Amino acid sequence: MAKKSAKIRGVIHLECTTCRASGVPGVSRYATRKNKKNTPTRLELSKYCRYERQVTVHKEIK
Repeated sequence: MAKKSAKIRGVIHLECTTCRASGVPGVSRYATRKNKKNTPTRLELSKYCRYERQVTVHKEIK
């Protein structure tokens, strides 16, 4: 049986918004964890995109 904390703190995926919009062949993705009780909304972080070669906004995807 899984711990209670494992259910609350789940793995999420962040995807680059500019790669998705521009149609570049690759899309930058990161995997991280977040507490779903404290942060119910979708997460947005500034991360490095290796396809764009700059820091861009990465949004949480399903």
